[in-house]
Amino acid sequence: MTRTAYCFDLDGTLSAMEILPAIAAEIGFSEEVETLTRVTMDGHLSFAQSLRLRALLLGAVPIERVHRVVADLPLDEHLEQFVTDRADSCFVVTGNLGVWLTPMLDRLACPMVASIASHRDGHLRVDHVLDKGEFVRGLPSRGFDRVIAVGDGANDVPMLREATYGVAFGGVHSPTRSAVEAADYVVHEGRDLCRLLAEL
Repeated sequence: MTRTAYCFDLDGTLSAMEILPAIAAEIGFSEEVETLTRVTMDGHLSFAQSLRLRALLLGAVPIERVHRVVADLPLDEHLEQFVTDRADSCFVVTGNLGVWLTPMLDRLACPMVASIASHRDGHLRVDHVLDKGEFVRGLPSRGFDRVIAVGDGANDVPMLREATYGVAFGGVHSPTRSAVEAADYVVHEGRDLCRLLAEL
């Protein structure tokens, strides 16, 4: 029996709105972070550079406050159901910082890989930026025969290219050109995406 791993980006893919602008709104920086997110998704700034800048800005928000914001953010209802029904074969693969995302991942109850940060000298420091392509390449060693990856931005491109099938998803906004070019399919609705995933 073929065993398939499903890898989902989180921001704007599983989540029904962008996470970091919502956190930034807590300190009045939502416009700045939205701009930073957009230029990063379009590939004008490397994801690693952008993540460090965003961590610098948003590190001022107490972690308990971040978790309250994240806990209230909506997920795509169709994708949430898909993931919870297949928690042993689904993975959240996010470049965002795992330290911010605990409440949302508790809801999904599937494994998550994320970038890593720690608090040092009163600042939030990025210790490791996740390479999504590297994670996908390691899945056969976990017993998976093939991988289906879903994402929307430039930092999803390595994951979409390494997967057996890559899907560019435009749930919150249109996927970037680089994501579309790296994907085998392009889908804009959560319900349609779940149907495609079930058929592949």
